[in-house]
Amino acid sequence: MSDHQATYPIATMCRLLGVSSSGYYAWTKRVTSERAQTDADLLGRIEKAHAASGGTYGAPRVHAELRDEGIRVGRKRIARLMATARLVGVSRRKGTTTTVRGRGRPAPDLVDRKFTAEKPDLLWVADITYIPTRSGFLYLAVVLDACSRRIIGWSMATTLATRLVVNALDMALAMRRPNGVIHHSDQGSQYTSIEFGQRCREAGVRPSMGSVGDAYDNAMCESFFATLECELLARHRFNSQVDARMAVFAFIEGFYNRRRRHSSLGYLSPVNYEQRLARRPDPQQLAVVLAAVKDEPSGQPQAAVLDCPLDTPATHACGPGRKNGSAGAEQKNIGEEEADMTSHQRA
Repeated sequence: MSDHQATYPIATMCRLLGVSSSGYYAWTKRVTSERAQTDADLLGRIEKAHAASGGTYGAPRVHAELRDEGIRVGRKRIARLMATARLVGVSRRKGTTTTVRGRGRPAPDLVDRKFTAEKPDLLWVADITYIPTRSGFLYLAVVLDACSRRIIGWSMATTLATRLVVNALDMALAMRRPNGVIHHSDQGSQYTSIEFGQRCREAGVRPSMGSVGDAYDNAMCESFFATLECELLARHRFNSQVDARMAVFAFIEGFYNRRRRHSSLGYLSPVNYEQRLARRPDPQQLAVVLAAVKDEPSGQPQAAVLDCPLDTPATHACGPGRKNGSAGAEQKNIGEEEADMTSHQRA
């Protein structure tokens, strides 16, 4: 009614809509409620977080983003405001596999669908996907760390040659330099080739391969490709392969590894998750330190400083190695007095 009051009388519009004129004028003078003002401010922050993700975040990830900013609000409230503003995340759709089984000898399955790792560089998963452009397909090979979900190696080419996966592995090795890491993939001809097998032996990498035609045997890497598909490829059309290369690079290194929040990581990005793991003390190293503090060479616990009397002067050290007033000095003085008494008795 306010938008059309210059064209139609207020009384006429109120009569057609079945409301009173006095009610309309009272509504125009009514102060906005505190709840409505808070929702408006919160919606602005939601729109900012949704736009920063490239329009890919739904309510759970927007909730995690606002929580890190110190905003305590329920996820259902965020979902309600996003629905009101018609802000939605992206959804996944099925894609096409690029696995072509070769004649090479496959490696054994060392993973058995257990895609878990306590720390980085214990298990890597790898696979290949394609990126459609108006000038032809661009193929992408990636190496993903199973602990942090971070893409540590990737390579792009216009053909499905073996060098595609070797270059992705070389990038991962240059970034991490692991020791005995498991490299899990499918039985594609690129991974069963002699060139790839030799590169794994040179680097001390243990190759592992799942069964043929089973996406669950490499589910973690398939999950990343589904994310790439729904958050980038399904929302953009690339005129050239150069445009696709730049977009994929920006997605992996600029957004996915450093900023995208993963529900399996407690809504942390892969880089932040690895940084948090690095700040944690190593349980084995901590156990060794505690054992060294607890057990002395004599097998007895070391005397604590708090066992000293409170009235001990600050210039006197406490403990078994003190110089002034130490137990060793007292025993030495007693021994000298006993020796003097014995010499006097003999005299």
